[in-house]
Amino acid sequence: MKNLALHWKILIGMAAGVIFGLVAANVGWNQFVIDWIKPFGTIFINALKLIAVPLIIASLIKGISDLKDISQLSKMGGRTIGIYMVTTVFAVALGLLIVNTIQPGKLIEESTRTELLDTYAGEAGKKIEQAKSQQDAGPLQALVDIVPSNIFSAAADNKNMLQVIFFVIFFGIGIVLIPEEKARPVKKFFDAFNEVILKLIDLIMLSAPYGVFALLAALVVESPTADLFYALMGYALCVVIGLAILVLAVYPFLVRFFTGRSYRFFMKGISPAQLLAFSTSSSAATLPVTMERVEEHLGVDEDVTSFVLPIGATINMDGTSLYQAIAAIFIAQTFGMDLSLGAQLGIVVTASLASIGSAAVPSAGMVMLVIVLGQAGIPEAGLALIFAIDRPLDMCRTITNVTGDATVAMLVANSFGKLQEPQERHWDDHYPKTEATNE
Repeated sequence: MKNLALHWKILIGMAAGVIFGLVAANVGWNQFVIDWIKPFGTIFINALKLIAVPLIIASLIKGISDLKDISQLSKMGGRTIGIYMVTTVFAVALGLLIVNTIQPGKLIEESTRTELLDTYAGEAGKKIEQAKSQQDAGPLQALVDIVPSNIFSAAADNKNMLQVIFFVIFFGIGIVLIPEEKARPVKKFFDAFNEVILKLIDLIMLSAPYGVFALLAALVVESPTADLFYALMGYALCVVIGLAILVLAVYPFLVRFFTGRSYRFFMKGISPAQLLAFSTSSSAATLPVTMERVEEHLGVDEDVTSFVLPIGATINMDGTSLYQAIAAIFIAQTFGMDLSLGAQLGIVVTASLASIGSAAVPSAGMVMLVIVLGQAGIPEAGLALIFAIDRPLDMCRTITNVTGDATVAMLVANSFGKLQEPQERHWDDHYPKTEATNE
């Protein structure tokens, strides 16, 4: 066990968690798992979230200050956002193609629909209210929200990550523009701060197998009954097929075509981040691991990872956008609605933009889905139809979001000549060896 690579340890922890959860559910230990096992999973997620904002601040400032040229920053930003938008639109279109082909909404019977609507009406109502408050704020409110009035207040909540990124980019530009001798002390501080944060990530990841064990065990005992899952199997199948195509085919193809890196190289390098994304359902919580894997195991320069990945964790939600497209059509099919081509093209645009606005936290895409439904004229109450199975699908689409971020980081790095052979260190060598090789 001690010599196993990190991704194998996480897989063992996940499998053990599922098995333990199934046994606990069968013998009536549900409350025991919720009271005594789940808190350790929550602690693990909180530790990752704790490090997310400091990591963004340290790594992004270091990355921008290392560029030494504002024109490089603008070119990198333009390419990053451009690629993110292309992959997001493709994901939405793929989702629409799959759901229109399989048509899972026609598999749900009236009795099941009524039961789901009654069971989750309260939760759906909360999401609808949150979405309406965002819509009522005005068309430019999203732009206003990017600029924080208080950076300390913004940094206090992971949902405000885009505000933190804005401030950090602004701060980094300031470092580049002042004379080098005056910027040097500030840059040295953040360089050292970044190394400290990376070491803290090493320590946190020692507990990853135990954290995912607790998370999966709690998920199993808290899951809804099997008959509801069966009624929604067609919908879930559409989402999983779409996500699998992106993760197993589209992203590795892009990496292979543009960078020449092999399928095995890419999947082996990013797999621990994928497994952690599955366990936490949060791109923000997984960000420290994603950055470490992309830099140390996929060969992307630190100045690229520190810029591309924090932005990706905030605006690049390919898995979320695909899910929103499928969910919208699924709900429409359930209510017997036949959407026109124009309405579905509207979903492409709205789902792409809504996924950008989704916070990098669990189930945030559900709130943005309300906006997609409203734009297409689909009853928002239909949101209740998919609540029963949203959690496991949320875990799957977070894998896609994280893998998409890593793919774009490699493409951007390759376009700037900043993709090298990786120098692996950290978790796979485990803590004692890492300590011995510490710089």
